[in-house]
This record gives sequence, C-alpha cells and structure tokens, in this order.
Amino acid sequence: MKKNISFYILALLLTAVLFALNLVVGSVKIPIHDVFSILSGGASDIVNEHPSWRFIVIETRLPQAITAMFCGAALGVSGLLLQTAFRNPLAGPSIFGITNGAGLGVAIVMLYLGGSISSELFSVNGFVAILVSAFVGAMLITSIIFFFSTIVRNNVMLLIIGIMVGYLSSSAISLLNFFATEEGVRSYLMWGMGTFGAVSLNHIPLFSISIVVGLLAAVMLIKPLNALLLGEQYAENLGVSTRRVRNWLLVITGILTAVCTAYCGPIAFLGLAVPHIARLLLGSENHRQLLPATIITGALVALLCNLVCHIPGESGIIPLNAVTPLIGAPIVIYVILKKSSVY
Repeated sequence: MKKNISFYILALLLTAVLFALNLVVGSVKIPIHDVFSILSGGASDIVNEHPSWRFIVIETRLPQAITAMFCGAALGVSGLLLQTAFRNPLAGPSIFGITNGAGLGVAIVMLYLGGSISSELFSVNGFVAILVSAFVGAMLITSIIFFFSTIVRNNVMLLIIGIMVGYLSSSAISLLNFFATEEGVRSYLMWGMGTFGAVSLNHIPLFSISIVVGLLAAVMLIKPLNALLLGEQYAENLGVSTRRVRNWLLVITGILTAVCTAYCGPIAFLGLAVPHIARLLLGSENHRQLLPATIITGALVALLCNLVCHIPGESGIIPLNAVTPLIGAPIVIYVILKKSSVY
C-alpha cells in the first residue's frame, strides 16, 4: 500500500515538473519566471516588451502540454483495456487496425478528395476535414471489429481479424499514395509523423471532455477487468458477461483512439508500451491501482516525448513518431524477453 502511494506521489510530481518544462522549453527561449507571470496574467510589462511571448505560451505551449497529457492517458488506457480483454501483452489500438482506419480516412481526404469533404448539404476542408475523416475512419474500423466480435467468440481469432483489417487499411493507403500527387503525399506524410501541437486552445474543451468521458467509462469496467484476469470461464462463473465486456472495451477503445488520432495523428507505441511501464513501476495487475497508474504514466510519458521533440530548440522540432519508439520499443522488447523466459 505504501509503495502504491509513493508511486502516485512521485508520478504526479514528475508529471507536474514535465508539464512546467513543456511550457518553458522550445524554439523561443522564455525565462521560466516570465512564463509563469504570463500564465498568472500579471506580465503586462513582459507582454509589451515581447508581444509574441504571450501567444507562444498561452496559444501554443499550454494547449500542447494539455493535449499530450490527455492523449497519453487515453492511448495508455486503450492499450491496457485491449491487453486485459484479449490476454495478450502485445495488443494495442494499432494492432486492431483502429489507428490504420483513421489513417485511411485521412488518406482518402488528402490524397483522393484534395483535402476537402463536399456534398449538397455541407462542405468542410483543411483541419476540420482531417479531423472528421480520421474520426470516421477509426470508428468505422471499430464498428467492423465490433461486428466480428458478435460472431467470433475466440479472442485470439478476433485479434487476428483485427490485424488483417489493419493490413487491408494499410494496403488501401499505399494505393492512394501511389496514385496521389507529390504535394498530397507530402501532406499525408507530415500528418503521419504525429504531433501534440494540432489542438488549438479553442478545441481543448471538446478534446478534453471527449477523453475524460472515455476514461470514466473505462473506470466503470474495473471490476469485470479484474475478473477477466482470472480467465473467461471464471469470470462467467462470477456473473460477468465476457462478450458484453469485450464489446464495451472495443467501443471505449475506439472512441479514445479515434479522438486522439483525429487530433494528433497516428501516434506509435504509447498505447502498447504505457500499460507495461505502469505494471513494471507499480508491480500489480489489480486494475483498481493499475488503471489510475496507467492514466498518470501515459500523461507522464507523453509529456516526456513532447519535451524531447522540442529539445533541439532553434534547430527545429523532432517528429513525435521518431521519439515514441525510443521509449516504447525497449519496453516492448523487455516484456517479450520476460515472457519468453517464463515459457
């Protein structure tokens, strides 16, 4: 118990420190005391002397740090839900093709429709078109997996179906890239690198509320998740409908992944690695402790990745998907080696 409390206190302190560093570190050097003065609203002299600083802190770095926290938590919980439901340490949103579905939706808009969605009733373009297409693509793949989950009872078979659906999405994306213009391919490549900087301050409330609702729904499933750890048959004997729980997990995972991918692009490894990091640090499989720990760990890891992206400063920003594997891949390799040594 004391170990758990120490973990939460330390993790929350580290998250607060990383959040503050995300507000300070960037291509423009702003002293830390000036950053907090701007945030508190008492920096009129600083704003008059450096008018761009307020925009950088309030409109760019603050939303980016908030987005990283929520996105890391959401993807981490998505991975935890799938790993528990399918009893597979390598299960994650990307494995089930949900991320690829969002990528396919964006590819259709960017590479085939010229960056806009038009009909007789409405027309959207730019960021809104990307947002809508990514969300629709992710939820479409989630619906397909959900449909198969009503037919297939075997978790391993459903996992394989998810992988195959992901491959089909990737194949369609490759074909669209082959026939697309050079500008379209470049735009899609930039989106595919992932970023926490695409959510503006105006979009933060909608983004945050969507994630919080998904996380609260996940918390409501803590009891059946713990039952699933003991096996499907044992869970059924306890009165848990494993099929219903699995379906709810797919819906929650689909929504969380769709929102994150729509706003931030396809972010690699966070959904896969964060639950394992939380398990290693907490030393428990009990979801009453593990799920909150995964939320905090996801926020912490995402803030760390975003900070690393901005370390070059004036030299530029490192793509997010070039940083996340540096943290995620070693963890996944360690888990695989640990599992193989057991067997």
